[in-house]
Amino acid sequence: MRRTPIVLALLGTLALSGCSSGGGGGESSSAPPATAAQAGDGRYAVITHAAAGDSFWDVVKNGAEAAGKQYGVTVSYQGDDDPARQSQLIDQAVSEKVDGIVVSMANPDALKESIGKAVAAEIPVVTINSGADSSKEFGALTHVGQSEDVAGRGAGEQLKAAGVTKLLCVIHEAGNVGLDQRCKGAEETLGGTVERLQVNVSNLADVTSKVAAKLQTDQQVNGVLALNPAVAVAARDAIRDAGSPARLATFDLSADVVSAINDGEILFAVDQQQYLQGYLPITFLTLYKSNLNTVGGGLPVNTGPGFVTKDNAAQVAELAEAGTR
Repeated sequence: MRRTPIVLALLGTLALSGCSSGGGGGESSSAPPATAAQAGDGRYAVITHAAAGDSFWDVVKNGAEAAGKQYGVTVSYQGDDDPARQSQLIDQAVSEKVDGIVVSMANPDALKESIGKAVAAEIPVVTINSGADSSKEFGALTHVGQSEDVAGRGAGEQLKAAGVTKLLCVIHEAGNVGLDQRCKGAEETLGGTVERLQVNVSNLADVTSKVAAKLQTDQQVNGVLALNPAVAVAARDAIRDAGSPARLATFDLSADVVSAINDGEILFAVDQQQYLQGYLPITFLTLYKSNLNTVGGGLPVNTGPGFVTKDNAAQVAELAEAGTR
């Protein structure tokens, strides 16, 4: 799996900082900035556009909490798929005067005012996952995630190589700008036709029914691209129900998706390494609080895309079971 140089460098730095000590040979050493919050003097709010219990976001939560434990800081995770309620959660964090906010922006315009209040209150913000194009404009320190356009183009290239000529791109959240970017990216490189199908991720039985109906009524569709692991599993069942030869691929991982890749039911998963989208922002905010460090130089910190295929699915499966992939 690919990791960006900045991720490798940061992880290497953290590994070294855990080994440093102040003794031996008469040499003196100072505590690394990243460990300055070991006394537990930092409070960070992670506010996403999905509630806990979602297989993807549970891994983000695991990453944020692991970083909090490592640095001895307090991390609270909250999520809500309603942009208005998500905005209220940001306002609440501002009123509580937290030391930093991590926020995903599936609907950036709905969160602009609340994020602006945080920035005005001099609370550092790191955006994750969605809304990269608006992150800098809103005043965030950096954005951690993947370029959805680039990831979509990569998916389109692989589907084209697999012989897909007419693709069904299944969108599971209305108004999520990142999902539309994924479909557009796939359309750019597929070289065939891409149709969008709107479904509700909260009703997976209906997802299966709608995808199966589309495959039965339009037998020219020979590829399905899911944008969510739970939707991918529902689409797999739909392909079975419809008796369709359509090839299936997905964005993002779950244990079920990795198993389906191993079984040949899913071609590949685009992996944005969501554990890092929880872990890295807490790292960055801790460094900012203790040493005024900033990361990214005005550009996003990319955690993907990587690709999980049958070649590496067994290795990733072990990590997925541990809740880190």
